[in-house]
Amino acid sequence: MVPRVVFGKGSFNQLGQILSSERKNGAPFIYLVDDVFENNKAFIEDRIQLSGNDSIVYVSTKDEPKTSQVDQLVSDFKNTYSFTPSGIIGIGGGSIMDLAKAVAIMMNNTGSATEYQGWDLVDNKAVYHVGIPTISGTGAEVSRTTVLTGPEKKLGINSDFTPFDQVILDPELIKDVPKDQWFYTGMDCYIHCIESLKGTYLNAFSQSYGEKAYDLCKEIFLEDTLDKEEADAKLMMASWHGGMSIAYSQVGVAHAMSYGLAYVLGTKHGIGNCIVFDKLGDYYPEGVALFKKMKEVHKIDLPVGVCANASEEQLDTMASVALGLVPLWENALGKNWQEQINADKLKDIYRTL
Repeated sequence: MVPRVVFGKGSFNQLGQILSSERKNGAPFIYLVDDVFENNKAFIEDRIQLSGNDSIVYVSTKDEPKTSQVDQLVSDFKNTYSFTPSGIIGIGGGSIMDLAKAVAIMMNNTGSATEYQGWDLVDNKAVYHVGIPTISGTGAEVSRTTVLTGPEKKLGINSDFTPFDQVILDPELIKDVPKDQWFYTGMDCYIHCIESLKGTYLNAFSQSYGEKAYDLCKEIFLEDTLDKEEADAKLMMASWHGGMSIAYSQVGVAHAMSYGLAYVLGTKHGIGNCIVFDKLGDYYPEGVALFKKMKEVHKIDLPVGVCANASEEQLDTMASVALGLVPLWENALGKNWQEQINADKLKDIYRTL
């Protein structure tokens, strides 16, 4: 679990105070910030209290995090600083938070990030790291994985050392998220709930979090009873609860297939989940029906023809990446999942996207 969390409007302003007790002599804090804020310095940068050799690194989220990107950042930091950083602070959406988690891990572990893609492969504790979401839904702020695209697969570094040491949840930071992005990322949370609650890995612990997140998603995306400020605060908590639910169970078919889509076509995670989930009525009938209703309420048109020009080789790779995520299929379909799904079935679904 994330051991420390601060929640509340304006809580971002407490960052300096929170970090002060973690500063080590001569060792910097490195802030990885989504470059969407580079032209709005008053919103983030001007509120960060830099000291000594601290630095702010703006990172593009045009592409999702790659193992090569993690390796490059770690190499740069090790070459620039004499001391291991006091901490890595990720400020942004799921991509930036995953990047911060991965960099924090690799600062204290040898080799390439590709060597740690999988479950419980990390030997050494990560550098102190802090997550500050500026969009809500991914659950990256609370999960025990950091999802990376490597040369051979898209797979997380899943370990007990991955979760943040500190999270700051400030609903003010998500107030200006564009409508489409708000929906796609919010639906990532909703899909977490459906896949967790309908999965074979479900237990009372994950169920309690998943049910709460599911109820919050329905309130936010279906009922017209909340003002913007209330909705932002509740979405932040839905993301947290949805992330907690999958941390103690697992995701399922939509996530497995969207990993394949992202690996081959570079489709972003939130929108990729939506595109796939929309076609999974056979696996999650009630969840998909409600999702379609939410789309209608918010007048969201998903991209069509995403795989229209995909070659047979690309479809094979998508299916291979998806089928490689064994725990997701076990959760979705049970221990005998290989009797129920295969590459041909997956390719048929991909062709409909």
